[in-house]
Amino acid sequence: MMHAIVARQAGGPEVLQLAEVERPVPGRGQLLVKVSATGVNFIDTYKRSGTYKVAYPFTPGSEASGTVEEIGEGVTVFSAGDRVATAEGTNCYAGYILVDEDKALPVPRGVDDFTAAALPLQGITAHYLINSSFRVEPGHTILLHAGAGGVGLLAIQLLKAKGARVITTVSTDDKAKLAREAGADHVIPYDGFSAKVRELTDGTGADAVYDGVGKDTFDGSLSALRVRGTLVLFGAASGPVPPFDPQRLNAGGSLYLTRPTINHFLRNAQERRWRSDEIFAAAADGNLKVRIGGRYDLAHAAQAHDDLEQRRTTGKIILVP
Repeated sequence: MMHAIVARQAGGPEVLQLAEVERPVPGRGQLLVKVSATGVNFIDTYKRSGTYKVAYPFTPGSEASGTVEEIGEGVTVFSAGDRVATAEGTNCYAGYILVDEDKALPVPRGVDDFTAAALPLQGITAHYLINSSFRVEPGHTILLHAGAGGVGLLAIQLLKAKGARVITTVSTDDKAKLAREAGADHVIPYDGFSAKVRELTDGTGADAVYDGVGKDTFDGSLSALRVRGTLVLFGAASGPVPPFDPQRLNAGGSLYLTRPTINHFLRNAQERRWRSDEIFAAAADGNLKVRIGGRYDLAHAAQAHDDLEQRRTTGKIILVP
């Protein structure tokens, strides 16, 4: 047996309850991983609340780190005792999880268990956003929303490493400090951000906007773009964007709009290892600093969700079994 967080119906954070459940058994091609830490992400709140449909009872979590305890038949790459992480797991709010071998990421020396749990999903997200959704080149001006969030702090560092000029939005002075420490060139409030971006670019606008906020920032994000600029809408922290007339892209300057999701950027083993190896290597050598803004006991998953949804967190928050 083991402990896991179980939601028996959709609802607020209070539906997340600690329960005793059967420990899983690895099948063919699977690893049984003893969890060291679990990453908490906005997508977990969407599934818990019913915004994304799931089957109940439901255990959230797609991101975790830990140690391989057992291997299933046919596993060839990993052995018991190996340290691994994943951004593509299931039921990760638990003491043990099953991970398909091809979705397990080796954790290098120099990366501790907490960092290994905090980095995969948001690190890979930041990686595909700036390398694939819109390929950032030296000299590009980028507007990044929520610069003190988990993706934001990582993306700022990766953007600066590519030679970009980074403008980011934050909601408090404390968050502004974190964004500046990560390397942002300009940190601005959400109020009037579109006009401020125009001011900072002599009226031209940003080459791209990375928007994980959604409904509350969408219109301003479009307005902040230069002619033929790209809006990468990768989240909906403030709610989903309502349907809109694509003619607005024409009126705004032949703009581009894309709505990516991580699964489409982890299409095969080669792509998975390219992205994970780069972010883990950067963390191991100190070039990518991962801020863990909060650690919660597994039993306090409801509080972690509430803090995340109420914007009381910075960086990454994790659960510890």
